[in-house]
Amino acid sequence: SEKHEGSSGGLHWLDEDAMRVRSLVTAVAWLWTASADDGGEAQAVDGFTTEDREKMTESSEKHEFQAEVNRLMDIIINSLYTDKQVFVRELISNAADALEKARFMSVQDEAFLGDNKDLEIKVEYDDEGKTLSIVDSGIGMTKADLINNLGTVAKSGTTNFLEAIQDGADANLIGQFGVGFYAAFLVADKVTVTSKCNDDPKQHVWESSADASFTVTEDPRGNTLGRGTRVTLHLKEDAHEFLSEDKLKELTKKYSQFMQFPIYVKTKKEIEADAEEDDDDDDDEEKDDAEVKEEDEEKKEEKQPGKKTVHEWEQVNTQKAIWLRQKEDVKEEEYNEFYKAISKDYLDPLSYTHFNAEGEIEFKSILFLPKKAPFDMMDNYWTKKSEVKLYVRRVLVAEKFEELLPRYLNFVRGVVDSDDLPLNVSREQLQQNKIMKVISKKLVRKTLELLKKLAKDESSEEEDEEGEEKEASTEEDKKDDEETPWQKFYKEFAKNLKMGCYEDDSNRSKISKLLRFATTKSDGKEISLDQYLDNMKDNQESIYYMAGESKEVLEKSPSLQIFQKKGIEVLTLTDHLDESCIQKLADYEGKKFVSIQKADIKLEETEEEKKRFEKIKDMYKPLTDWWKEKLTDLTEKGALKDSGVKVESVQLSKRLVDSPCVVVTSQFGYSAHQEKIMRAQAFQNKDQLNMMAGRKTLEINPNHPVVHDLLEKIKQDKENSQAVDTATVLFQTAMIESGYDISDPSVLVKKVYAMMSKEIGVDPNAPMKEIEVPEEEEEAEDTADAEVCTSEMSTSSLDLQDEDDADETESDSKKEEL
Repeated sequence: SEKHEGSSGGLHWLDEDAMRVRSLVTAVAWLWTASADDGGEAQAVDGFTTEDREKMTESSEKHEFQAEVNRLMDIIINSLYTDKQVFVRELISNAADALEKARFMSVQDEAFLGDNKDLEIKVEYDDEGKTLSIVDSGIGMTKADLINNLGTVAKSGTTNFLEAIQDGADANLIGQFGVGFYAAFLVADKVTVTSKCNDDPKQHVWESSADASFTVTEDPRGNTLGRGTRVTLHLKEDAHEFLSEDKLKELTKKYSQFMQFPIYVKTKKEIEADAEEDDDDDDDEEKDDAEVKEEDEEKKEEKQPGKKTVHEWEQVNTQKAIWLRQKEDVKEEEYNEFYKAISKDYLDPLSYTHFNAEGEIEFKSILFLPKKAPFDMMDNYWTKKSEVKLYVRRVLVAEKFEELLPRYLNFVRGVVDSDDLPLNVSREQLQQNKIMKVISKKLVRKTLELLKKLAKDESSEEEDEEGEEKEASTEEDKKDDEETPWQKFYKEFAKNLKMGCYEDDSNRSKISKLLRFATTKSDGKEISLDQYLDNMKDNQESIYYMAGESKEVLEKSPSLQIFQKKGIEVLTLTDHLDESCIQKLADYEGKKFVSIQKADIKLEETEEEKKRFEKIKDMYKPLTDWWKEKLTDLTEKGALKDSGVKVESVQLSKRLVDSPCVVVTSQFGYSAHQEKIMRAQAFQNKDQLNMMAGRKTLEINPNHPVVHDLLEKIKQDKENSQAVDTATVLFQTAMIESGYDISDPSVLVKKVYAMMSKEIGVDPNAPMKEIEVPEEEEEAEDTADAEVCTSEMSTSSLDLQDEDDADETESDSKKEEL
């Protein structure tokens, strides 16, 4: 064998960076020259004038960069890749390139393949020898190729091949950096490469232990490959996990599932020992039937059932890369099978989109919408990465890419494949963030278009159903129960769309058209905002909404009374994300969103209604001023001083019909529903919560008899204790009915107990006394209970005796019959 020292190839793997540095140096030199010419005088740059630079150029010595090969190999092996499993991807990609080169050469020369026409890759392992081998029937390498390509770090044979065929030929090759082969040393102490090329009559063996040297020798076994290359890895002790069929299948499918050439993994199988034995020869047919039967019986007695181990080659990349075909040529079943293969889902996809992107960067993609959401989708929302897999020339680069899709679309499954992505050397990330943004933007746009199509199909179906005359009510019920594809999707992924509406500023208007909400007139069904606009009254200027725990609770809210009376539709938001999403939208199609649970609600009024309200307002001014003063004392100095409740004002209400009063918050403060959500947070900031809670406004109904009675009482005596108690109880009950929490309910409870006592004629301030129970009565009751128990026991014993006698009589009669 010949021993060679490894070289760095002049650091060719930094060619692109070197070119950039060279261009920068040239530009700087040109600036020096230009500045000297323009100024007429030698200007100093970094302390050197043009004359100094010329002298330095004349007397300078030129040297080549040197690389310590041991150190360079250590960097490539231990620092270039983050996961040692990628050696499978790199070596299979090299084998695929070799097969592609052979295929290309066979197009030019039909005799190139010779007798070995199968272009394939085989993966096998030796459990006893602790080796793993990857064999291909590709173009192979001569002795010179082994020395130049494998002995020179970062020298890419694929790049040289492409440079040699720059006449526009189609060769789908993967390698470009020339360092992927050295990923083998991530798991191997020693690597042996056996290769045979048509251009070399002899087969050679290359061997190295990554110690800055390698050996090349002629294979003493002769030509065992015919054509191709066999890479054998002598695995390290901590890499014996790869000596497993299941592990090799898993990694091969993961990284090279869609390779165009078949990949086989050698598997073991146990079969019955008699399974492969053929029947007797034709000579046995001449024997008599009796003799044949006797021989068969003797064989059965002599042979015992046994098993033996056989080896078979199992193809692991049976799934084809259907995204490379035209979508018109792909069947629905193929899309379903492809989705199940990449997502590991047992259900068919709900919908999909297949497209080719052209422009600044070209790529092909298929995106799928699943039918069911993962059970932990929202649990890991902030850390979960996109499930769209990124391929480069059908080789997996990233199984989960953080920036490929925004967080709210992390449920989308699919693939993206491109031939010209600017990858780094390890192929684990894109180098240019700009390209990543372009891909992400196109994927988001295509996903939203797919969702829009689903929603549009739903609305068209509803229109068709409305236009058709339905014959039977049973058929109507069946159609109502059937969910459309969009309804199925929205049921599973509504939260994602609402999060997208909150997070994605650039696509918020598109997402808003996909949102669905229940309303006070939709009979429990969720409708779009466009449908709400169609149902609006002609003079309605805003989109009204309210938030709460459930639709039943919201329908009983006092804030809704005037809207029900006027027949105005109101959105009922019961999901925790609804209100934040609506507030982020602010408006839709020029109509502002207005919460009916907040102050300053403006409704259409006639001039007569406005005049009447102003007169009533003046009439109730003494009560509103007095009530505001009492509530201020209650919340700042009284029992509610620690509750954080601040009262802004007491006003006459335009929204109340039946209730005496209601509590609303300021325009920019938290609603009652939002306050509950924020208080439930584990790491809540109480100071911030109190600040954002907003000041409360108590709105009173001037037509309610209780409120009118209060007005009459305070006109006579402002310090009337009964009026103060009534006002306090009304405020706190209105807080509870409006959905707000009161920090200390004991004050309200005491007031209620006192009112109940007065109602039934009991003095609420009467002292507590222990009730005395007469002893004689207790003894009499105990004696009576004992007598009752005794009589019951005697009766039950008699019943049991009667049953036993009956059983004996019956048994005696049966004996007589027998």
